Amino acid sequence: MSVSTQVDLVYQRESRRVLATLIRLLGDFELAEEAMQEAFAAALQQWPLQGVPDNPRAWLVSTGRHKGIDQIRRRQTASQHLQRLDLDDIPTHELNEDSIADDQLRLIFTCCHPALAIETQLAMTLREMCGLSTEQVARALLQQPATVAQRIVRAKRKIREAGIPYDVPERKALPQRLHSVLQVIYLVFNEGYSSTSGEHVVNIDMAREAIRLGTLMANLLPDTEVYGLLALMLLQDSRRDARQSTQGELITLEDQDRSLWHQTQINEGVRWLEAALQRPPAGSYTLQAAIAAVHAEASSTANTDWNQIIGLYDVLLQRNPSPVIALNRAVAVAMRDGPQAGLALLDVLTDAPALQNYHLLPAARADLLRRSGQLSAAREAYQQALQLVQLGPEQRFLQQRLETLALAATQTDRSQKS
Repeated sequence: MSVSTQVDLVYQRESRRVLATLIRLLGDFELAEEAMQEAFAAALQQWPLQGVPDNPRAWLVSTGRHKGIDQIRRRQTASQHLQRLDLDDIPTHELNEDSIADDQLRLIFTCCHPALAIETQLAMTLREMCGLSTEQVARALLQQPATVAQRIVRAKRKIREAGIPYDVPERKALPQRLHSVLQVIYLVFNEGYSSTSGEHVVNIDMAREAIRLGTLMANLLPDTEVYGLLALMLLQDSRRDARQSTQGELITLEDQDRSLWHQTQINEGVRWLEAALQRPPAGSYTLQAAIAAVHAEASSTANTDWNQIIGLYDVLLQRNPSPVIALNRAVAVAMRDGPQAGLALLDVLTDAPALQNYHLLPAARADLLRRSGQLSAAREAYQQALQLVQLGPEQRFLQQRLETLALAATQTDRSQKS
């Protein structure tokens, strides 16, 4: 493996952890981002000559810190900032695994400070903590990229000017920020579990990062929803190898080879779910985890307990009214009661503002129309979904369905003419 390839892999796996530590050491988001980029540029130049260090992350943090300090020194107005920084080498304990893990929690809680609006908290954390592009963040939050970009810029300025502390709050203050932090981890996992763009259905590294952060939270704060979210992520992620073919193509739940589901991970997820259920009342993540557990227990789609799933969705909708949850419930109803029953529920969601650019609504409608034999309407719905989807494997899946319907229509016409 070439050194440049190794640097790319380190960037994919470690860049957000490096950034989190640099923000703490340099005290500024933008300065830390610039310093991190300079550190990786230095790695591309030095590692081919010196070899890849035993601890690449520590090397990048140390190099990035010195790059950041160099930038500060070059600024004429930096005297006050310099006084706040220790210019000596970083003590060894600053770069151990526990310290860097703590830095990531610090970054999440800083971005989710109650002084920031909830939409800003989510956008800020997804962009800075998880490395999503502005466009990816916008799709995850169902917002416009320009709006997201403006919020992130304003949030960085507010954190700097208000002196918002870069730290995990005291235990008594944790619940105040818990909802936002869990929502961020959930959105990160969703982007890893089902990418919104690109050529891969699953971003394994991002999903694992979300699970790792969820585990840190579970160890930090025993709470029903913390346990429920961790259970949900483990149960969903257990299917990762069955959700795409060896060529990277999308495989739907109905067609997945369930022997590829990771049973050890399912068992771990169920244990966390049971721990969550022992701390009632069950919240949104715990209920979603319970739904995922029902799927995990079923040997096939036909043998799935759809009654139980629909019942769980009913409770979930009562506690967290959401058009996306309503969409998922409609699909479950269609599996139990037939496509027409599902279509009737989807019709109610057609005008929901949050679903106007959500490709899974017309995709679900297209599938149910296809199952009910309404092929012309199904083609229109597939075309609508195709215009909205950004992920390559999903685009090809929808296109394949369209081609299959077109072939069926041609065969029907020939049959009628003969």
